[in-house]
Amino acid sequence: MEDRKITEKESLEVITAMIARTKERYIGDGNIMLMWGYLIVAVTGLIWVLLATTHNPVWNWLWFLIWIIGGIATPIMDKRNRTTRGVKSYSDKVASRIWSVVGFSAIFSTFCCLGFLFVKGIDAWSMMMVFALIIVPFAEIAQGVIINEKSLVAGGSVGLAIGIFAACCIAGKVALTANWFMPLFILAFVAMMIVPGHILNRKAKRK
Repeated sequence: MEDRKITEKESLEVITAMIARTKERYIGDGNIMLMWGYLIVAVTGLIWVLLATTHNPVWNWLWFLIWIIGGIATPIMDKRNRTTRGVKSYSDKVASRIWSVVGFSAIFSTFCCLGFLFVKGIDAWSMMMVFALIIVPFAEIAQGVIINEKSLVAGGSVGLAIGIFAACCIAGKVALTANWFMPLFILAFVAMMIVPGHILNRKAKRK
């Protein structure tokens, strides 16, 4: 007996259903996004105040609080969510791999900056700021396109615009000083993480 070939219409229906299921599963995950958003905003605000009042660059080491706290909290929150999600679809796996690439890229970039600092005494940390405002927004926009969520696309676009502006400043040798760049950095993550996170949670409650 020959296997029945799936028609173009049926293929589109399968893809549409898969995307809808992924979106339904993703909506409600706003808590992880909110955790990262509020964590980054809080740490950035703390470093901004300390740098402005003490002018001591040692406070920049507090950026690692984001890695420590977020790295511990994310797996715990994700494990709790997994119990109610069920089997992952292809769209889920694509989204997961996108963010895995972001994570591994961030780790590699951090070690590169540490290498420049300890081996050559070169401060390359401004690259990490731009990294956070380019690759993270790009991943968020891709996620938004996959699940057709406008808040993710809009928030990611705001972050990406600020990231491109920051990259132009570095290329033009304009210093990313705390007094003017920190507020932009905070604004970017409010737009990318906090606003979409609340929108996703609100949509989850409606359902």
